[in-house]
Amino acid sequence: MLWLTGGSLAVAIAMIAGLLLFIVVRGAATFWPEPLVELRLTGGRRALGEVSARERVAPAADRPGFSRTQLKTATFEVTGTHYEWFDDPDIEREARPAWATAVERVEGGRFHGLPVRLVHGDKTVAVDAATERLRAENAGWGLEFETAGGERSVIALDNIVRAWQPNRLSWPGKLGVYLARWGEFLTDDPREANSAGGVFPAIWGTVAMTLIMALLVAPFGMLAALYLREYATPGPVTTAIRIAINNLAGVPSIVYGAFGLGFFCYVLGAGIDDLFFRPALVADNQPTFGTGGLLWAALTLALLTLPVVIVATEEALSAVPNSMREGSYACGAGKWQTIRRIVLPRALPGIMTGLILAMARGAGEVAPLMLVGVKKLALDLPIDGTFPFVHPEREFMHLAYLIYDVGFQSPNSQAAKPMVFTITFLLVSIIALLNVTAIWLRSRLKRRYVAQQF
Repeated sequence: MLWLTGGSLAVAIAMIAGLLLFIVVRGAATFWPEPLVELRLTGGRRALGEVSARERVAPAADRPGFSRTQLKTATFEVTGTHYEWFDDPDIEREARPAWATAVERVEGGRFHGLPVRLVHGDKTVAVDAATERLRAENAGWGLEFETAGGERSVIALDNIVRAWQPNRLSWPGKLGVYLARWGEFLTDDPREANSAGGVFPAIWGTVAMTLIMALLVAPFGMLAALYLREYATPGPVTTAIRIAINNLAGVPSIVYGAFGLGFFCYVLGAGIDDLFFRPALVADNQPTFGTGGLLWAALTLALLTLPVVIVATEEALSAVPNSMREGSYACGAGKWQTIRRIVLPRALPGIMTGLILAMARGAGEVAPLMLVGVKKLALDLPIDGTFPFVHPEREFMHLAYLIYDVGFQSPNSQAAKPMVFTITFLLVSIIALLNVTAIWLRSRLKRRYVAQQF
């Protein structure tokens, strides 16, 4: 039994650590500037791009086994594809051209090519390497590139986010590009159907929704657990309530989403619109609170995570020794005084554990949010610097939904795969940061009150 239990724990830890390591490695490596490789093929064709995969093709009856290489060519408007496989026997030479350039564009995605000249309208201003020394206004200016296949394309300067030549970059230079791309990812708005740019609105929406959910679920969960543990008389009604709470923990999350849409949006929200926003509703027939928004999403997830907080709070209250309650009563304290001054302070670490679990589950939910407030693209933040600063009626972006949208709604899922890992890594990091903060608070409470027990 000792080996069985210890082995089970080791397997569980290895699975969790392996999953997290896989997410961290794949997610953190997305923005590192990989070298651009030029493949010269039999027949004279050339291809330029980042090597994204190499694999061995098993032999078949009509051919021997061989290896092949996948390039992220990225020049979609020229080649018609983002990725392409090349059989190694067809590759005559593999090189890394020094002037090969990767360009991130505002529209059109990534472009790989060799700089040819700088143009202003129809006028050629500079040719080849001299373009590096020119800094001018963007309007009317463009850079002409030549692809590995010989096609030429002019990219307007105002359409270029950044460009780098990875084959000429030193390690500090690559690190600078890597940090710049991370900075854009964390602070900018998304573009290219969420497959490029930043995810700041999604980060803001995820954190805001999670914190509001925690503020809503914590008092209701604590009050319910306090009543069940400290005030309710044991009997069939109390037992039935506890069974119902445990059953609520197993209800599929999409059911909570349907309830939130039907009750919060269509009943409460429609009532608020009818009372306070009737002129706007009559003018343009656009509901203010009668549709999905930050408030309804937070309330829906608060309901979803409420059983977790109630059960954890009850366990924390039951862990406080009865001798401490009896000592308080013996000193003349009343019921509420005993709960407020003796029971709750010593149960707070356990209550924080329940809140940590609730925040972790709520931050990663997707199905309910698709019905009660999350949106594919919402650049207006639900909490901003515009009065009244908090806008609970606004729809918002969420990292978990963004993973679904980029990974499964993108027209090119293979090209979006690196971004999926990066967003997943970011979501896990935010949840971990919130949990670490809560664990730190729990540790402080434990050090403060556990030392007073005897």
